[in-house]
Amino acid sequence: EMNPKDVAAIFVESVQGEGGYVVPEPEFLPRLRALCDKHHILLVCDEIQSGMGRTGKWFAFEHFGIEPDIICAAKGIASGLPLGAMIARAEVMDWPAGTHANTFGGNPVACVAALATIDLIEKAYMANAVKLGERLRVGLDDLARRRRIVRNPRGIGLMRAVDIVSSKTGKPDPKRRDRVAQEAFQRGLIVLPCGEAAIRFCPPLCINEAQIEVGMKLLDGALETAS
Repeated sequence: EMNPKDVAAIFVESVQGEGGYVVPEPEFLPRLRALCDKHHILLVCDEIQSGMGRTGKWFAFEHFGIEPDIICAAKGIASGLPLGAMIARAEVMDWPAGTHANTFGGNPVACVAALATIDLIEKAYMANAVKLGERLRVGLDDLARRRRIVRNPRGIGLMRAVDIVSSKTGKPDPKRRDRVAQEAFQRGLIVLPCGEAAIRFCPPLCINEAQIEVGMKLLDGALETAS
């Protein structure tokens, strides 16, 4: 498509977010890392949805054995308070202090929230994402076996999704997905759409097993109504 010398950086979500919670094949990120190294291109991993312990590791790229040049982090870094961070290798961040600034950077309340969040993730919530992520996987796999309109359960840790499809054709069914989400809401369960016809599950990292059990029951009722 173009000369590699004209490419400064490649941006990629370690696990695709809005596009459908798509987990890449195991070799994808290592091959992309090798391609960037070959042509001296910076690899930038967007970890805004997948980072800060959500997948059971600090960042999702760790599951694939690579290290990016730059990491973009936000959202979960301060438990919802407005904060973002760019993390990079020292040789990349070689500009003098004060070269770049922003109006609202370094908000003290958001920074304190981030420190508390990091402490909780490190002490308990990253491990909880592993344990409860497995429970969520089992629940979604069970729904996919029992409900014809549920397909392709996927994800890592507490970042998971399923596709909602037509019971007749098996093809993605966005309208039915929206009905399932609305039915779930009426029962007290808030789920979010993503991708063409997917429902994503990204609960708080402090969620417990009882809450997941209740959520799966509510979702099952919504699926039955929308089938």
